[in-house]
Amino acid sequence: MNTATATPPTLANVEWRDLVALTSCEKNRELTLSLPWLILSLLFYAKGWWWLGLPCSFYFFLTGLRQSHNAQHYSMGLPRVVQDLVLFSLSVLMLSSMHAVQVTHMHHHRHCLADEDAEGATARLPWWRALLVGPLFPIRLHVAAWRQAKWNKRKWIAAELLVIAGIILGVTLYSGLTAWHWHFSAMIVGECFTGFFAVWTVHHDCGPDEVGRTQRGRWLNFISYSMFFHAEHHLFPAVPTCHLAVLAKRLDAVTLKFAGQQVIETKLKAPKQNFLANQLN
Repeated sequence: MNTATATPPTLANVEWRDLVALTSCEKNRELTLSLPWLILSLLFYAKGWWWLGLPCSFYFFLTGLRQSHNAQHYSMGLPRVVQDLVLFSLSVLMLSSMHAVQVTHMHHHRHCLADEDAEGATARLPWWRALLVGPLFPIRLHVAAWRQAKWNKRKWIAAELLVIAGIILGVTLYSGLTAWHWHFSAMIVGECFTGFFAVWTVHHDCGPDEVGRTQRGRWLNFISYSMFFHAEHHLFPAVPTCHLAVLAKRLDAVTLKFAGQQVIETKLKAPKQNFLANQLN
């Protein structure tokens, strides 16, 4: 996985605003991206075919992260309340408050890899420690989010955590929900590895003036649903994931090529995106 270098004059020349808008088809796809994987996993678990259900759960978790990430930035092209409901639904299905993740993720963008960056803390660890502390990552994230969140976000976080607690209690008490037992067990495992795969892989070995890494491999981005265009995302966070590949080509056209071990520095800001400023209000 590579990192990227740019200079302030060239970043100002990158056209990105047209990439913010989504077509109706793109909106529908982003809204339902994880649904087929959820249905397939539950069907396979119900039949006792766990070896088929687990890969589907993996892709449900991956696509759920993509949906959550776009909704956290309100970049799904849908009304804000709809995207908040997307975050709520994914919280219930993935057993983690996505509004809590939103709070720490916005803080991560503002203070990337600084000491107060709770999300980015995992990136400062060696890979083996990042894996070992994985189960603590969601706990620390929720604690940090509650401290950082304003009252309107705390209401979402509290509601999501209460429903999650009820879901866990219900699934634990009713033994007949085998498919859901498998599903939520897979989600718990996924949450334990999120710090490594969603943070460490895209920020490790980045210095205090560097924001992230990018992966340009076509097949890796295909199977990972373009989740590793991370340096591009940090430069232009308003651009939805489905348009990051186009953004990457535009960056290549006006900046140094994204090749070898190169870095993006935090001082090299993209043009100001004013409509993101009040995301946490």
